[in-house]
Amino acid sequence: MRNMRVLALPLALSTVLMVGGRGGASTQPMSGDDVSASAVRKKGVSAWKFDGVTRAISDSRVGWFYTWSSGRGGIKAPAGVEFVPMMHDAGSVTAAELHRAKKQGRILLGFNEPDRSDQAHMTVKEALALWPRLQSTGMRLGAPAVATGGDVAGGWLDRFMKGAAARDYKVDFIPLHWYGADFDATRATAQLRSYLQAVHRRHKKPIWLTEYALIDFTNGTPRYPTKAQQAAFVKNSTAMLQKLPYVKRYAWFTLSTDRGNGSGLYHGASANRVGAAYRAAE
Repeated sequence: MRNMRVLALPLALSTVLMVGGRGGASTQPMSGDDVSASAVRKKGVSAWKFDGVTRAISDSRVGWFYTWSSGRGGIKAPAGVEFVPMMHDAGSVTAAELHRAKKQGRILLGFNEPDRSDQAHMTVKEALALWPRLQSTGMRLGAPAVATGGDVAGGWLDRFMKGAAARDYKVDFIPLHWYGADFDATRATAQLRSYLQAVHRRHKKPIWLTEYALIDFTNGTPRYPTKAQQAAFVKNSTAMLQKLPYVKRYAWFTLSTDRGNGSGLYHGASANRVGAAYRAAE
């Protein structure tokens, strides 16, 4: 998702909602542009520029952030917080965008929800044809992040990963998105874990959970939990994610309430109840 397109997600997403390492690494002082990959905290966040964004990122105690773009979108990263660029879609794969990504980060996220017509909207064949250009950056590469069905045999991700393996292409880890329709924190956390486990069993790659929250799209119009329910899920899910060794990073959707509505963590630079719970996660 991007720029709160999450609100437009159709019923199709509901098929994955019910399907569903170790703790944060060293937090030794580092500059924002010289973050050691091995020292980056697991916890991250998706973000865009708004008044107070740098203070909010710092206050949230995340180790990394991304903007669905090859650039930071005008965000000044706090010291010790890594920016991770993305090639959002086929149109992003230009010499200028690839150069910017390489200049601003060391890890590159692949295409954003290529299985959705309102996002990257790419066939597996198109994504594979462009992959050598992403690979040419020499950066660590995350697979395209599908909206749903990362564990499905013959699904978009499955076909991409088989095609990449056949061509000996580089895919270092798998980014995933997940939104839960069950607002009970215990059940939702179990459903998320089940999905992550299923994807890991199928692809046997490290996982980055790059978008997740509780939002129910089953009736077309998004339904949100209460702040107390969302905060309880944050507490339960982050504790689970920190312990799963194959989940290397995770990022909540999203930092700001301006577009994040029922899942946003901060209003300006001030954390709401959900943001306070995410800030406390270790």
